[in-house]
Amino acid sequence: MQLQNKKIIQLVSDEFEDLELWYPVLRLREEGATVHIVGEKAGQQYIGKYGVPIVSDLSFQEVNPNEYDAILVPGGWSPDKLRRYEEVLNMVKVMDEQQKPIGQICHAGWVLISAKILEGKKVTSTPGIKDDMTNAGATWLDEPVVVDGHLVSSRRPPDLPDYMREFIKVFAR
Repeated sequence: MQLQNKKIIQLVSDEFEDLELWYPVLRLREEGATVHIVGEKAGQQYIGKYGVPIVSDLSFQEVNPNEYDAILVPGGWSPDKLRRYEEVLNMVKVMDEQQKPIGQICHAGWVLISAKILEGKKVTSTPGIKDDMTNAGATWLDEPVVVDGHLVSSRRPPDLPDYMREFIKVFAR
């Protein structure tokens, strides 16, 4: 239980990539972390791209990112919705400023782009947003997982084991 007493924000909005949200949540809970599902409204059901639901624990407005140890942004089409909320961008910026782990997979890079935290970073993502990532000042690599300090990025569902292994390692540093 490497992550006992750690609190993690898992952002959510409709059309998240089901595996890219659920796999990290379950894996981190296995390691002892408390993972709060955070969406626009508390107690709201959100539906993944393939129909798997999840209910949020808290709303964006209820979360103080200073009280958390990390944040995860899911992939799918959810990031395009999430990046429209100033509270979401603020959470990501606070985590970045405090050098706390930030996990992003697939299209999740859109949220980090909108938070303006990718300048000079090494990242990966789904190849479909490679240009967006590089235009935001990042160096894009086609690898299953890329770790740059506290930022952990991954491409797609087959890379989830590598993504979570490295995300958990970031806490050990």
